[in-house]
Amino acid sequence: MPVITLTTIINAPVERCFDISRDIDIHIASTVHTGERAIAGRTSGLIGLGESVTWRAKHFGIWQNLTSKITEFKFPEYFVDEMVNGAFKSFRHEHHFEASGDSTIMRDVFDYRSPLGVLGKLADFLFVKHYMKRLLIIRNGVIKGEAEKINN
Repeated sequence: MPVITLTTIINAPVERCFDISRDIDIHIASTVHTGERAIAGRTSGLIGLGESVTWRAKHFGIWQNLTSKITEFKFPEYFVDEMVNGAFKSFRHEHHFEASGDSTIMRDVFDYRSPLGVLGKLADFLFVKHYMKRLLIIRNGVIKGEAEKINN
């Protein structure tokens, strides 16, 4: 089961980083290259505990829908979204936030399982894990940019 862990330092208050990270509109801006949009559930604004969102995006040349739900939430320390329906066999994305002086340490733990057994594991090794890590890095860059531009 692949796990991607990323740490991003953001020069902004932890509360701001937390809210920007759960903002549907910011998420859409961070995935513009996939044509991603929210089509059901919470489709804009700040998503919260128990809420879900269904995304439609093009990945690997195929339009796909994925529904995730916020299953854990403790402002401003962490929240978790988990796949309810989609192309993965499962995924759990933990978003952790820690204040560090005037900055925030944002840590993502993305734990997923691809479908198709051995073929899925081969796809993970060959390209899926790299693709997902790249998506998260781009997303975190947008979050960082949004949080820090308010300081300027």
